[in-house]
Amino acid sequence: MKLFARSLFSALLVGAFLAAPASAKDAKPSAMAPAAAQDKTLTVFAAASMKNALDDVDNAYTAKTGVKIVASYAASSALAKQIEQGAPADVFVSADTAWMDYVKDKKAINKPSRVNLLGNSIVLIAPKDSKIDKVTIDQGFDLAKLAGDGKVATGDVKAVPVGKYAKAALEKLGAWTAVEPKMAMAENVRAALALVARNEAALGIVYSTDAKVEPGVKIVGTFPANSHPPIVYPVAATSTAHKGTDDYLAFLRSSEAKAIFEKYGFSFLVSPTT
Repeated sequence: MKLFARSLFSALLVGAFLAAPASAKDAKPSAMAPAAAQDKTLTVFAAASMKNALDDVDNAYTAKTGVKIVASYAASSALAKQIEQGAPADVFVSADTAWMDYVKDKKAINKPSRVNLLGNSIVLIAPKDSKIDKVTIDQGFDLAKLAGDGKVATGDVKAVPVGKYAKAALEKLGAWTAVEPKMAMAENVRAALALVARNEAALGIVYSTDAKVEPGVKIVGTFPANSHPPIVYPVAATSTAHKGTDDYLAFLRSSEAKAIFEKYGFSFLVSPTT
């Protein structure tokens, strides 16, 4: 009996010894996995208004290539400043050409990679239960009167693209001077959208694409395209972009990406590459 026990114990030791190298081998790939994953990650800085559509595009790209996209959304102005200061972004998508020009002048983008990718429009929104409905927006439009005692939310008109487009339109239509004291200026378009959805502002001026993804608001009017500069979303690789960025930019111009962007209401400004 004792002999059998010693034999069994010896067998177990041998088995453990033989198993150890296999376990070590199994551990090697998992130890290397994080480094491999990092090699297959791209960082995209994109205008806040792009979140829903670009998330879907990025998921489609990851499913196709295995490359993970880490997207950071904020006002184009804030993102441009971060890129200028050395933030590790591979791609920048701005909601206007001015902020893309800004990073270009700072030599922070790869100029040949730049392309005007998308178009959009700005609309007047109200909370979904508001009595305001079907507003005609044209010359002489009295937004101040329409807002009553309430606020009109949009992005900061000095820096945030949607706010800059809104101010330009209101100035051209003769409505800016009267409504300026009632403007509630948010840090980005999604923050302005939220103010209206929460009934903290009577009205708001946002992109049509943002209004369509927020069930708490309704579109009550659309600003004429000729009342403001064209709304253009340029995209470019940064000057420090990682290998593989060109492939991602090509996917943004593909038929597959076009279908997704158009589903969310963006207009596609380039001929699809595939």
